Amino acid sequence: MTDELDKLLEAARYRPLTASEKEEQCRSFAFGNANIENPRVTREMVDEQAEKLKEQRNGGQAHQSK
Repeated sequence: MTDELDKLLEAARYRPLTASEKEEQCRSFAFGNANIENPRVTREMVDEQAEKLKEQRNGGQAHQSK
C-alpha cells in the first residue's frame, strides 16, 4: 500500500459513523445475511421492513435521521 492510502485508512478507522451511515450499514448487513439464506430477498424488501421497524420504534410516526 502507498503511504497516502495507509494514512486514509488510519483516519477512517477512527472516524465515527453518522446515524445515516449506521442505518445504511445495518441494512446492508441484513440484506447480505437474508439473501444468503433466501436469494429471493431483495434490498427493497429489507428497506421496507426497516422503515416499518423505524415507524414502530417512533410510535407510528415516520422518522428521518439527519
